[in-house]
Amino acid sequence: MAVDNPSIIDFISITPENEVQLTISDHLNWDDENHYLHLQNKINSYLEVVESNEIYKIYPEAIGKQIAINVALKYKPNKEAKDFLNEITIFLKSNNFNFDYSVIK
Repeated sequence: MAVDNPSIIDFISITPENEVQLTISDHLNWDDENHYLHLQNKINSYLEVVESNEIYKIYPEAIGKQIAINVALKYKPNKEAKDFLNEITIFLKSNNFNFDYSVIK
């Protein structure tokens, strides 16, 4: 389970708002030159699981619920990373997905 393994959904849960939350466990430092690519690939794989309806086979509780993607970061994002995450937020929200991220201490 990690951001650099796009073939696995790290965590699936139901939020208090009754959304299905797909969480990405991101342990990489923002200085890692491949970090952005790994995160983009992981998000794309999550979107593929949802858009193909495979999510409903994996997690039937998702039927009829809003999908949210969350990234649990080990390291605080720098300015460039925040800009990247904001672009992801805009893109996903425009495609009817909720998105957020947080730094786990």
